[in-house]
Amino acid sequence: MDPTQQLQAMATGFRVSSALSVAAELGLSDLLHGGPRTLVDLAQATGSHEPTLRRLMRGLVAAGVYAEESDGTYTNTPLGDCLRDDLPGTVRPMARTLQDPALWSAWGHLGHSVATGENAFQALHGVDVWTHRQGHPEANAIFNDNMTALSSVVAKAVASTYDFSGLSSVVDVGGGKGILLETVLAHHPHLTGTVFDLAHVVADGPSARADPSVAARFSTASGSFFESVPTADVYLLKSILHDWPDDECKEILRTCQRALNPDGVVLVIETIIGRPGFEMEAAFSDLNMLVLPGGQERTNDEYASLFQAAGLRLTRSIDTDTRFSIVEARTAG
Repeated sequence: MDPTQQLQAMATGFRVSSALSVAAELGLSDLLHGGPRTLVDLAQATGSHEPTLRRLMRGLVAAGVYAEESDGTYTNTPLGDCLRDDLPGTVRPMARTLQDPALWSAWGHLGHSVATGENAFQALHGVDVWTHRQGHPEANAIFNDNMTALSSVVAKAVASTYDFSGLSSVVDVGGGKGILLETVLAHHPHLTGTVFDLAHVVADGPSARADPSVAARFSTASGSFFESVPTADVYLLKSILHDWPDDECKEILRTCQRALNPDGVVLVIETIIGRPGFEMEAAFSDLNMLVLPGGQERTNDEYASLFQAAGLRLTRSIDTDTRFSIVEARTAG
């Protein structure tokens, strides 16, 4: 494509996002996983208007998500497989989040944020995104599924990259369904751990697939990380601080610093601005934080400043083979 065509494709990218979101909501990739399906089959299985579903499939075939065979049936491509619900790290929940009109409209309010510095979602809707999700249980469930899917990939990288020897207890702060903690415990049999989150979010226990040895070392606790967290040698904060402005981040880190055992560590697992090779992911994740929760992605130096204000010091930053890095902090002094 020439530059004009390339920019046109970028400017209209929301059309592909919308089509993917509908495909994810209908579960098309799961239906096609069993083998080729006709349009009639897909329309009946999804309760869709057949002529309009044909138009959707035409677009998704052109985008390379599905393939249309010579007999008129449809199949998954490698891209389409990524929308299957049964795959670790599935993109389906992420695509389904776009079914929430409040998220679409918040991105349309990006210009307001650029002009004022205000969070787009709250400026538009009058409530923060967390309050919105609490009032919309289905949207909240999809969001939690998305966090679990994203964490399933990152969790393996964290568990295999960081050396947990010499440490005994781990708390996954804001850990939701606990996939990160579960993976770390599976990789490091000497650890015990607790997943900590708000009562309406936190896991009831490890997943059904967890090894019995993991289940025996896995516990849950609920509360607010602005107030207190269980005492531990290690605090894992994955995709937590980027949700919040600086002042709130300092409060979260102070809470962890007060409860941290001697010689313990705080591990902040985030996308770091300035890491070579991940510039696009970091930049647009940063804009997503501006539009939705009101936080931001940060550089290592910016994390060092947050740590210092909370009585901690940045000791090192460790890159994983994903876009996430592990920023390690210890008690200052």
